[in-house]
This record gives sequence, C-alpha cells and structure tokens, in this order.
Amino acid sequence: MRGFLLCFLIAVPCLLFGQTAERILRFLEQDQVSYRDAALLVLEAAGHLESAKQTSADDAFSFAMERGWLPKNAAPDGAARLNGIALLLMRSFGLKGGVMYSLAKNPHYSYRELVYKNIIQGKTDPKMLVPGDKFLILINRLLALEETEGNK
Repeated sequence: MRGFLLCFLIAVPCLLFGQTAERILRFLEQDQVSYRDAALLVLEAAGHLESAKQTSADDAFSFAMERGWLPKNAAPDGAARLNGIALLLMRSFGLKGGVMYSLAKNPHYSYRELVYKNIIQGKTDPKMLVPGDKFLILINRLLALEETEGNK
C-alpha cells in the first residue's frame, strides 16, 4: 500500500515543487506529523517560501503562527490535529469558505470546509492526529482542486 501511495504521490507533478523523494519518504514513515514539518511543506506548496532548502522548518512554523494560520495552542513539535492542518491549508492557500468560516476562520470551520470541498474524506474526527501519508494525500487533493478550479 505504501509503495503504491509513494508512486502515486511522486507521479503527480504538482506535488513535487522541488521536494525530494527523501522528504516524501520521511512523511510516509511518520505516524504523526508535527506542526513544524506541516508548516514547511504546506507553505512551500502554497508558494509562500522560495525554497524549503533556504527556509528552516522553525522559520516556516513562526511564519504561519504570526499570521494566525495555525491553532493558537500549536507547538512546533506538537502532533498536528486534523482541524489544525485544515486551518493551515485553508489560510495558506487563501481558500474561500462559507459564512461561518468567513466569520470565524478557526480550526473547526476550516475542517468543515475541507470536508465540504471533499479534501477530507472518509471517517474522520477534527481532533484526530494526522499521519504522514494522510497529510500528503490532503495536500495532493488540495493541489488537484486548485488546478481544476484554475482551469475553469
């Protein structure tokens, strides 16, 4: 399963953005993604960083925290929760949401928006910890959605 997932993710050019297979493999092996690692990959994929090689994960985490793109209680080494990742994705990619998200822009409504947009699928809980393979799938779906909407 992991081999197929790795091949699928590597084959999608929009996900690569200069990522090496080593970094992707590291995410695939993680049982829990940290907010620091998540911030680095998401900000790079969203185009907020010139290169992950020039920016440390700590700098990416600080960048996201300063802008309110992570939950207020997020710790750099803390295990990322699905609703916190949803907030990071919504805010860093500048996604528009419904009325409640537009008013609150918090992890709860970010999670609900990504479920509605079919980025988050299956049986999930907003407070569940995010394993590396699921994290990469979320980014892949979001990039595919952006590409589809950009071609309209």
